[in-house]
Amino acid sequence: MASITVPNPLPSPEQDAQDLRKAFQGWGTDEKAIIGILGHRKAAQRAAISETYARLYGESLLQRLHSELSGDFRGAVMLWTADPAERDAKLAHKALKKRDDRHVWVIIEVACASSSDHLMAVRKAYHSLFSSSIEEDVAFKFSETNPLRQLLVRLVSSYRYDGEHVDEEIAKSEAAELHDAIRRRSHAEVIRILSTRNKVQLKETFKHYEQNFGIAIDEDINNQGSSQLFSMLKAIVWCLTSPERHFAEVIRSSILGLGTDEASLTRSIVSRAEIDMKKIKEEYKKRYGTTLNDDVIGDTSGYYKSFLLALVGSADS
Repeated sequence: MASITVPNPLPSPEQDAQDLRKAFQGWGTDEKAIIGILGHRKAAQRAAISETYARLYGESLLQRLHSELSGDFRGAVMLWTADPAERDAKLAHKALKKRDDRHVWVIIEVACASSSDHLMAVRKAYHSLFSSSIEEDVAFKFSETNPLRQLLVRLVSSYRYDGEHVDEEIAKSEAAELHDAIRRRSHAEVIRILSTRNKVQLKETFKHYEQNFGIAIDEDINNQGSSQLFSMLKAIVWCLTSPERHFAEVIRSSILGLGTDEASLTRSIVSRAEIDMKKIKEEYKKRYGTTLNDDVIGDTSGYYKSFLLALVGSADS
């Protein structure tokens, strides 16, 4: 369900590296050429271009992009061109330095909206980049008495089964356990279930939750109050089983208001363009009655807008 388009036939990494070099030379940078190349290549292709560029010209492609570009356009292109695991490790590290709850979403996204293999790669990259583990930095951010601390540490530490097997009896029993735990504020059971079960199993559990109790688990969580834990639980539930709902909301909230939250907008589009952007666009249109493309066009400008639109793809794709 990726949204980016890749040319056919695909130019070789050598050709792309040479064309990028040309875009950097002369009196001014050819931003359109950069978008035309990097905005239409998958992660493995971008990695091959970066490796080839360094071999041919003896300099880092990322460093050259940093020196040639500026503003939100530069930030988006560099995030997109970076290794995905290193990108998410850096996003998580930056988020842990912030204080507001919106930055906790970044940790939830990395832990819950990623595959187990990608989360493992992020953890390795984090350790290599920052000489600490993401688990210890998450734990350091929250007080010992904050249940969100244990939940997030468990989530970033998990390695979930990635198959399709579902145990119906466990789904039924844990739906009842979750319902009871949410009402009793029994954090231990909520943490255990959300941090250990695979995503297919959780989806079945949430289905039984709604069938048995007449309300979806995310709606029930909303009804329990506005504490930090409960406000994050909805994002966790969505990222685990229907991340398109979470990212549609993040994108919409980054656009609404007096100013655009470019960091959240960029992060959402860059991190999901190769995963489920088509689903996000469908969810966005269904929920908000407008297209994601139209809102990006209306709220951004210049090469930044053009680059985001290249990643988002056409409105009807």
